[in-house]
Amino acid sequence: MGVRKRETADARKEANKSIAFAKLNNCPTSPRKMRLVADMVRGQKVELALNVLRFSTKEASRKLEKLLLSAINNWEQKNSEASIEDAGLFVKEIRVDGGAMLKRLRPAPQGRAHRIRKRSNHVTIVLGQLDNTQSN
Repeated sequence: MGVRKRETADARKEANKSIAFAKLNNCPTSPRKMRLVADMVRGQKVELALNVLRFSTKEASRKLEKLLLSAINNWEQKNSEASIEDAGLFVKEIRVDGGAMLKRLRPAPQGRAHRIRKRSNHVTIVLGQLDNTQSN
């Protein structure tokens, strides 16, 4: 059983070489605003996604650009012998989940108070590598 386990582990490790990911936790932006920017780069090639994020006017794009650069660097660490241009990296998956919520009170008329919810989110970017069969 040890041989089969080692072979499957090696196969899984080889498959994971073609993907890289990066996570951003507790980003102080509402998930709805972050999803607007995430939808712009989902499925795009890395070079195009970086350009879209760099020239976008939204504040969330700055944070996503930094996260995408981190995912690219993580891919480079896994694949030190390969070059990014030849790899054909693309944004395989980008997920924006709700994070912790800070609850604050805002004074309202006649002695009442309104609850203010300051939202945060968690973002995960997964980069994939185009196969030679897909690029044709």
